[in-house]
Amino acid sequence: MKRLVLLIGFVSGALPSILCAEPPRAAQGKVWEEFSGDKAMAHVQRLVDLGPRPPGSDAIEKSRDYIESQLRLSGWQVTRQAFTDDTPHGKVRFVNLIARFPGQGRAAPAFLLCSHYDTKMFDTIRFVGANDGGSSTGLVLELARVLGQHPNLAAKVELVFFDGEEAYENFSETDGLYGSRYFARQLEANGAKQFRAGILFDMVGDRSLNITLPADSPVEMARDIFASAEALKLRSYFSYFDREMTDDHTPLNAIGIPTIDVIDFDFPWWHTADDTIDKLSAQSLQIVGSVAFYYLSEFGLK
Repeated sequence: MKRLVLLIGFVSGALPSILCAEPPRAAQGKVWEEFSGDKAMAHVQRLVDLGPRPPGSDAIEKSRDYIESQLRLSGWQVTRQAFTDDTPHGKVRFVNLIARFPGQGRAAPAFLLCSHYDTKMFDTIRFVGANDGGSSTGLVLELARVLGQHPNLAAKVELVFFDGEEAYENFSETDGLYGSRYFARQLEANGAKQFRAGILFDMVGDRSLNITLPADSPVEMARDIFASAEALKLRSYFSYFDREMTDDHTPLNAIGIPTIDVIDFDFPWWHTADDTIDKLSAQSLQIVGSVAFYYLSEFGLK
C-alpha cells in the first residue's frame, strides 16, 4: 500500500516550531463537536460487510454505490471520474468519486479532503481492509455529513475518493496510486492552482491510535493540525513519523497542492487478513474527525 522513504536531512528548525505552536481560540459554534465517531464507524462496517474491494470487483462497485448514496443524502453532488490504466495484471478500469456541494453564487472549492476506498488484492488471504481503505472512507463520509449542515464551509471543499491506491505487485512509478495520479494529471491540465491545500486520510481507525504525520509534511499544515489537537486536548494522539511516505497525497504535492497525509502507520495488521473491524474503534475515528474539523474551521477553510 504505502511506500516509505528514509528521510535524509530533515530540516532541524521545523520540528521545534511545530511542537511549540499555540492552540488557537475556539470559534463560536464548535462545529467539530457535531462529528460522530459512531456514525463514521457504521460506514466502515457497511464497507467491510461487502468483503474485499479491489479495483474492478463487484464489491468495489457496490461500495461506490454506497458512498454515492450517502454523499447525496448529505446534499453533495457526485461525479464519477472513470479511466483505464495499465497494471501488472493488464488493463484495469478505475473510478474516482468526486463530490461538490451545490450552491449558486459561491466560489469554486479550494480545499481537498481525500481518501482511498479500494482494498489491496491478495490471492492467498481474504483482505477486507477495515483500517486500510475502510476507516478513512467512513471518516470522510461523516465529515461530508457535518459539512453538509454548514453550506458555507461545504462550498469551500471538494471531496475525492480515490480508486487504485494499492499496488498490484511492487509499488513503483507505474504501479499504485492509480486514482490519485490520474486525478492530479487532470487537475494539472485544467489548472491545479484552484486548490490551495488538501488533507489525505488513511488508516485512521486503529484502537491504539497514533497518528504519524510523515516527516516531509507541509510544515504550516502540520503545525496547525498539532495546534488543533492541542486545543481539543488530544495532542498525545498525534506525532511525527521518522520517514517520508508515498501515498495518495504525493501526486497532489507534486503538482503544487500542499497536501498532508493524516495516517496511523503504526498498525500491526497492515496488509494482513487481520485488518478487521475489531481492530478499530469509534473513539479513534472521533478523535481524528474532531481534530480534522477543528483544523478546517479554524485554519484550513478561513
